[in-house]
Amino acid sequence: MMANKDNSVNIKSDGAKAAGAYHHGDLRAAVIAAGLERLAQGDGAELGLRALARDVGVSATALYRHFPDKEALLDALADEGLRRLGALQAQAWLKAGGGHAGFKATGIAYVRFAYEEPAVFRLSFTRQMSERCEPGADGGEVGYNLLRAGVAQTMPHLEDPDTAALHAWALVHGLAMLILDRRIEWDETMVEEVVGLTFGGIDKAAIR
Repeated sequence: MMANKDNSVNIKSDGAKAAGAYHHGDLRAAVIAAGLERLAQGDGAELGLRALARDVGVSATALYRHFPDKEALLDALADEGLRRLGALQAQAWLKAGGGHAGFKATGIAYVRFAYEEPAVFRLSFTRQMSERCEPGADGGEVGYNLLRAGVAQTMPHLEDPDTAALHAWALVHGLAMLILDRRIEWDETMVEEVVGLTFGGIDKAAIR
């Protein structure tokens, strides 16, 4: 479980970077990066504002303009996780050249991200952020737009692409959770074959 220590004022330690040394926006980015780093350390990592203020060398009060409370901080970490996932999927799509191959590559990238960054992945999909997000500020938009684009390119005959996109999302998310919950072992070849059933088809040569 993540610790709940958070908003107490903490004076920066000697030699730490002063809050005034950060340009506007830099401090927010630095805190998010520090939070993601702590997430990668495992379930015992403290994610309170006070702990992250220590990490970046400022007082906790300096963080309030960016994160009024711990909930806002966790939302920001979750949103950044979704942005990272979307960026990796976009890279996979472009590298594969779009189409069926690109669609499949985005699905594999989704499962691989969950496997390689489990804490970030879990946080990103357990926060209820929609009512607190500004319009157009959802970090998951890139990934979902790629999903819709993949459906449009690979299954143009469908009358309801949103249903197909949801089906594809459910497939990769379910597979990712089975791996994270240790119901099945991570295996790159298995992931490619399972994802391929929905995201473009398995290479016939691989199953002869």
